[in-house]
Amino acid sequence: MLRQWSGQSGQAPGDREPEPAAEELWESEMERLCASRAPVRTLPYAMADKRFIRQLREPEGVKTSCWQSWQRRRQMAGRRLREAAQRLARGFGLWEGSLYEIGGLFGTGIQSYFTFLRFLLLLNLLTVLVTASFVLLPLAWLHPRDPGPTMNLTLQCPSSHQPQTGVPKFHNQLWNVLTGRAFSNTYLFYGAYRVGPEGSAAYSIRLAYLLSPLACLLLCFCGTLRRMVKGLPQKPLLDRDYRVPLSAKVFSSWDFCIQVREAATIKKHEISNEFKVELEETHRLQQVQQQSPTQRACHLLSYLRVNVLIGLLVVGAISAIFWATKYSQDNKEESLFVLLQYLPPGVIALVNFLGPLLFVFLVQLENYSPNTEVNLILIWCVALKLASLGMFSFSLGQTVLCIGRNKTSCEPHGYNACDYQCWENSVGQELYKLSTFNFLLTVAFAFLVSLPRRLLVERFSGRFWTWLDREEFLVPKNVLDIVAGQTVTWMGLFYCPLLPLLNSVFIFLTFYIKKYTLLRNSRASPRLFRASSSTFFFQLVLLLGLLLAVVPLGYVVTSIHSSWDCGLFTNYSAPWQVVPELVALRLPPPGQRALHYLSSHAFSFPLLVTLSLVLTVCVSQSRANARAIRGLRKQLLWQVQEKWHLVDDLSRLLAELDPGEYPCPES
Repeated sequence: MLRQWSGQSGQAPGDREPEPAAEELWESEMERLCASRAPVRTLPYAMADKRFIRQLREPEGVKTSCWQSWQRRRQMAGRRLREAAQRLARGFGLWEGSLYEIGGLFGTGIQSYFTFLRFLLLLNLLTVLVTASFVLLPLAWLHPRDPGPTMNLTLQCPSSHQPQTGVPKFHNQLWNVLTGRAFSNTYLFYGAYRVGPEGSAAYSIRLAYLLSPLACLLLCFCGTLRRMVKGLPQKPLLDRDYRVPLSAKVFSSWDFCIQVREAATIKKHEISNEFKVELEETHRLQQVQQQSPTQRACHLLSYLRVNVLIGLLVVGAISAIFWATKYSQDNKEESLFVLLQYLPPGVIALVNFLGPLLFVFLVQLENYSPNTEVNLILIWCVALKLASLGMFSFSLGQTVLCIGRNKTSCEPHGYNACDYQCWENSVGQELYKLSTFNFLLTVAFAFLVSLPRRLLVERFSGRFWTWLDREEFLVPKNVLDIVAGQTVTWMGLFYCPLLPLLNSVFIFLTFYIKKYTLLRNSRASPRLFRASSSTFFFQLVLLLGLLLAVVPLGYVVTSIHSSWDCGLFTNYSAPWQVVPELVALRLPPPGQRALHYLSSHAFSFPLLVTLSLVLTVCVSQSRANARAIRGLRKQLLWQVQEKWHLVDDLSRLLAELDPGEYPCPES
């Protein structure tokens, strides 16, 4: 195009002279392109035109400096290297092929669950990397001196209470592995970390052990918040006034680069699922618009009824978990103690298994939209999961730390030293058992429930087997299971530092187990939903789980006396006391005064005012951007309408002209 224009500007004398308007347009365009500093590769021209523009910017006889040439070559090499790295990352991306297959066959809603699994796996691996870098490697490299014998404290315990020892009563190696007793003297639990008093060493293992869980939680919070905010801009696009027309999806959805039959089949399913979601949402929107006030009132009453019933179920489940944990911890001397060890995880697993199924049954009795069903079930499953974990933590706090209880064995040391000499290990073993039991339940349900159900349905025929059918893959239930496991992992960062490594293995295996269950043992859900409507809620649920883990961990670190028999903080009233001790030992007086000022109220007040001003500016800027977006949308609509009016006028003018008066193609 551009080269043709340039050729016409220098035509032979016998050729037709170019029009003045075209020549003026050509000159203005050339001046703009020569003066522009935009990269040539970003200009909307063909490759030959881009070469011509580069020649115009660098005319013959004008040589660029060596610095400019080197800088241009460096930018081009860096750009090609980044593109190659991105292609390599996409080629070696974890589970990319599986995610593409699942998204094509079952829709993006179910695909979002498996994408969420991959995100949690990356978070756990990042946590393991931080712990290994700042605690395990320095501990192995520095070889800190032995702390010596522990404090010889005399415990005034009742005769019916015998302190726990490290020797298990049940001599079964498999059972010891399942309960965590086999690893009680390893770095998996808090009690195995021992160093001497703080001295002149340049690196403090105690401080690293204390701050590593906090840093991991902060990194997980930032990653989850970034992922949640990243999905926010997609939600306004789902507004009914600005959706992509269905005709555009029909004519532009196919990928003509596909050459493999399997990929073509997956793409067909993906397009079909997208059309189903679009048509179902349009139909649901029309039904809502056609509802009368009476129908809306009935719909609201049914919504309240379902929520009240589910709320009663949640209260009953929380009560069952509280009494099961209390009974298990209060009956340690009985002969059934081995079985009672898994009573709290068993009750929690049973409640979390039956609860979502009852929620789904109650919600599906009503005529809700798929997105409403998913969000409603998720809300109550969140309440059930997090409340059950919160009640489990509170019950452990009552038993181990005597929170809310007056007990003689807790008065001298601040915890139940008669039953739990190393209470951090005991809490870590409880969380270890809970995480292990959740994974074992996932495996058992996949191969002992879903698989036999599918085989029976395929083997027998009849009305009952037709009604039973294969199980439906419930995204809310599966998401809440994995969020509960991740919350338990975050709760155990201080008591069981390597629990994220174990949870990474569980998540990796869970991906393939759930994929097998979905592809072989499950049926496609007849009610599809968008991934963008659920991904944001998944991250919100994960943030709530993170908050549930941070609150008890912060309380324990700052207020609870450490065990006198094991661990890094045997001589401290609370683990956080190591921070002021190291500040007094390591920092000079000006640094101590600065740190004291940063932690005082004199600094918090101006900081709060500054944050308020920044928040006000951000909110104002967000509202201004929203107004600008609305204005641009109106302008876009006006331009489209103007173009349609021009097309109508042109069509009317062409209809009025005679066929002989039509302009020839050359003109």
